[in-house]
Amino acid sequence: MAAHPAKKGAALAQQAGAHAAPAHHKPKYVTAKGVQTLSVHAGHVSRAAEMVVPKSVMKQYVPGTSPYKALDRMPGVSFTSTDPFGVDSFGANLYVRGFFMNQLGVTLDGIPLNDQTYQSVNGLSLASAIIPDDIDSITMSQGGGGVDVPSTNTLGGTIRFTSSDPADKLGGKVSQAFGSYGSYRTYARFDSGRLNESGTKFYTSYARTDEGMWEGKGDQFLQQVNAKLVQPVGERSKISAFFDWTDLQQQNYPDLSLGMIHNLGWRVPHLYPDYKKAYQWAQQCNNSPNNFLAYPGSNGQVNACQMPYYDGGQRETNFLGGLNFDFALTDHLTWHTTVYGHGQSGNYSYTAAASAASTDPDLQVATPNGVPLYQEVWKNSQQRFGVNSSLQYRIAHHKIETGIWYENNNQTAGLYNYLEPELGAGNPVKAVGPYNVYGPADRVYNFRWRTNVVQTHLQDIYSITRNLTLTAGFRSLISQTSGGGHENDNSWAALDAGGLPSGSLHATGAFLPHFNLDWRVNRHHEFYIDVSKNMRAYEVSGTGVANSLFSVPNQQEFLRQKAQSKPARAWTYLGGYRFTTSIVQLDATVYHSTLMHELLAGARGTMFNPISEEFDFGRISMTGANGSIAIRPLPGLVITNTLSYNRGRYERNITSSAGNYYPLKGKSIANYPTWMYKASIAYTWHGLNAHLDANYFGRRYYSFMNDTSIGGYWLANTGASYTFKKLAGVRDVTVSFNVYNLLNTKYIAMMGENNNPPVGDYQSLERGATREYFGTISAAF
Repeated sequence: MAAHPAKKGAALAQQAGAHAAPAHHKPKYVTAKGVQTLSVHAGHVSRAAEMVVPKSVMKQYVPGTSPYKALDRMPGVSFTSTDPFGVDSFGANLYVRGFFMNQLGVTLDGIPLNDQTYQSVNGLSLASAIIPDDIDSITMSQGGGGVDVPSTNTLGGTIRFTSSDPADKLGGKVSQAFGSYGSYRTYARFDSGRLNESGTKFYTSYARTDEGMWEGKGDQFLQQVNAKLVQPVGERSKISAFFDWTDLQQQNYPDLSLGMIHNLGWRVPHLYPDYKKAYQWAQQCNNSPNNFLAYPGSNGQVNACQMPYYDGGQRETNFLGGLNFDFALTDHLTWHTTVYGHGQSGNYSYTAAASAASTDPDLQVATPNGVPLYQEVWKNSQQRFGVNSSLQYRIAHHKIETGIWYENNNQTAGLYNYLEPELGAGNPVKAVGPYNVYGPADRVYNFRWRTNVVQTHLQDIYSITRNLTLTAGFRSLISQTSGGGHENDNSWAALDAGGLPSGSLHATGAFLPHFNLDWRVNRHHEFYIDVSKNMRAYEVSGTGVANSLFSVPNQQEFLRQKAQSKPARAWTYLGGYRFTTSIVQLDATVYHSTLMHELLAGARGTMFNPISEEFDFGRISMTGANGSIAIRPLPGLVITNTLSYNRGRYERNITSSAGNYYPLKGKSIANYPTWMYKASIAYTWHGLNAHLDANYFGRRYYSFMNDTSIGGYWLANTGASYTFKKLAGVRDVTVSFNVYNLLNTKYIAMMGENNNPPVGDYQSLERGATREYFGTISAAF
């Protein structure tokens, strides 16, 4: 089911040295010859030990799969999802060394994507930002990330995505995939080639992903259009433009608790499309609203009248556009500017029970037509516009860079109730709309905000010797959000304490430094040290369970917590060693991160009458180590093993906003495993490619107090493809077959989508997809 917009991923989140190109040399990729695994990127010497996912790894997945799945092979990274493609933002979660996906700086062609979580009004999910087939490269920081990255989220590192350029020759590509549960995926791209002597070229592409749901009935649909234009200017400059349009319509899987899974079994679907059964169940609750039995398996926390038992879903439309100007002004001075805009409109809904006679205030909904069901819809929108500009000057052994980023975002979040039909009087309202089939909405509340962000940075990349490089710089970040609740139903409880939260929040970090020392002893050995300090702007979200001061119940509580709160900050210290030959590539890093004043919400009560407790965790520490080794024993054969350890701990006892005391000091962080082990085997021979991956994820604690947890599990995937260079006049004809979740493991993918409980159990878990099969055929022309 789709959760409250403010109930987005609230998983507790906590949380490496780049090759420096010799002075005056062009940057290049440095990788072990023939090793198709993680490599080191030398193009962005401003940040520590950046890891690059090669194109060969991305091609091993089913076309349309989230690129985050390719990152999941890297040590310290955890990406899981409820659907095999990983495009359902409600059930997808990404962690990097304990830092959650809303604490990472993510960019696409220099455009900040900001918060990657479900229903965010300050960002764009990667799945909706670009068609995966059009991605050219992925670069992830192992440290705190570069000071030049435009982002309001950066606490634990950065991930940069770069789109592919149009081809120089006229042509294109088509692919068609088919999979389990009636899934299919279509992709087509046309490249214009060079249109004139100046080199003007463009491409346009279309993708349609239609996933059948592995449990219950429903559909998860995503279609996108991408386009890119590149105009060279002289020999060393160019202008490029990128455009993305996305239409997402998805029904979601239901939230579950540990008790529900234990008592009801693994498969607990919505009742959709059995509206009659849902109606009769709701009618029974309506007749006896205060004498119901607890919903089986809920441990008494969720009763039958409060279950979104019919359906839930989401619909989003996104427009994203950007212009990039890359100019070599002189032999020593270059200028880069990105101008962008993003517009999003989203609807997130589920079917709820109504009972005018209930003593539970959350069930006291009297529908005009007397129907015991109604459709709750959260309507979110954002319009972001920004510019990011920088100058880089080369002099002697220095590359000095300075820049400024500005973004304006107009955001809204509201709750609206729509009528459902009487039994036999028409089709029920669809989870993805339209919603006003049986009349206009009853508005419960609406929020409006305006957020302005200014970031400046200055750094120097100093080549001390040919093999020793020091990067030193800092960024300054100012973020201001003003607004809040401005439309409110007279019966809303928040009116008793000054109305809905409203006001302004300021996050200021005048000096956020980053230092990196990179020593390449010779072509085989490299050592690096990285130190950084980062700050995250305040989250913006409506009333409910979320990590936002605007999500507290009323104005009185907002003012109280505002006076006590500080924006989250993090220090990260990292040291690493790399060994590279034509046979072996070895990486080893150790790190320590300290996260200060992280504001998180704990969830208690029921799903439809939750009690939100805001926590300032004060200090959270994480100490860890990652190691990876890739071996090429035979031509075409690569064996990779990685091992990750993270000791994340809360450092103080806390008292929540509700006045509850929790002896949290020494407890492990929630949602992220202490141990992860990953192994993969890949073999290439002529046109044949085959791979097998096996990942182990250790125990994850569910409650902040660690009294509930999810056990460890293994997840395996495999696939093979064969490419015919030329076949019947068509080139690069590729046939592939992939199996997702080979062992059919039953595992929890997303934890805390409706926030984590301080203690005990709660309905805030999403299961991972079952075993599914996919076949794909593609060709180029």
